[in-house]
Amino acid sequence: MTVERSVNVDCSIVIPVYYNEGSLTKTFHALREKVFLAHPQLTFETIFVDDGSGDDSYAELVKLREAHRGLVRIIKLTRNFGQPAARLAGLRASRGRAVVHLTSDGQDPPELIGDMLREYQKGSEIVIGNRIGRDEGFWRVMTSRLFYGLMRRLSFPNMPAGGFDYVLVGRRALDVILANQDASPFFQGQVLWSGFRPAFVPYRRNRREIGRSRWTLGKKIKLLIDGVFGYSFLPIRAISLIGLLSALGGFALAAAIVLRKLLHGTTVPGWAGIVIVMLVLGGVQMLMLGVIGEYLWRGLAESRRRDLYVIETIDE
Repeated sequence: MTVERSVNVDCSIVIPVYYNEGSLTKTFHALREKVFLAHPQLTFETIFVDDGSGDDSYAELVKLREAHRGLVRIIKLTRNFGQPAARLAGLRASRGRAVVHLTSDGQDPPELIGDMLREYQKGSEIVIGNRIGRDEGFWRVMTSRLFYGLMRRLSFPNMPAGGFDYVLVGRRALDVILANQDASPFFQGQVLWSGFRPAFVPYRRNRREIGRSRWTLGKKIKLLIDGVFGYSFLPIRAISLIGLLSALGGFALAAAIVLRKLLHGTTVPGWAGIVIVMLVLGGVQMLMLGVIGEYLWRGLAESRRRDLYVIETIDE
């Protein structure tokens, strides 16, 4: 589902919302003080996308909109479709010449938007907030490093080492991204795939002060799979290579058994080795079927062309 929009503001800020009650007002006031009032020559809009939150996030957003009409817009989805879908709904509804994606948990400093806009005004169509450090726990830091390390090796060599969520996209780049949507979108990949040379603005990510993160390990794994299978042929080529090596190993073993029979008149004793080989090859085959299944599922999802989200209300 798309939302009709015209480009008539300088900068749109898109903020997906999911169980962020208590942090939304603080996030908006920080934006207003450190971005909107600091750049009076520019016009802004803030688009909050409520992704089926089960708390009072929407009620908090309604109060913000009533107090700051013209600066706050709300898109409420019918249920939780996931952050990629919520972000997409906000990007499609944006009216800015430049669009910034910002998280709602207060971990990314709003004042960085000023630096991003300066890079954009210099001609950079994409400006990435480059995380050079994170004030977070050991587990989150290590899983993020592992995630983006794999992404750099398997799909995007130009992926920043710390990854990114905080990014400014110019209208030209955004139109390219929106015109090339996937059924299993990977936003960072779409940004890098567009081919526009990004500028980088370094910053250190703050610790979350309110609530707890809903960005679970399962969601990270799903995003990793979407990023790899959506933008890399490496898995399918790897299983072809593994299949070739397994076949060569099987032929070599068969030749050795036949040769032993011809030369010595005996067969290879015992069944343990045969069972081990069968188990290993069976496991490899199941892994290969899983990889093929991932690609087939993405083909099926693309052919269905289902909407990635459904909008319940739009509060302007």
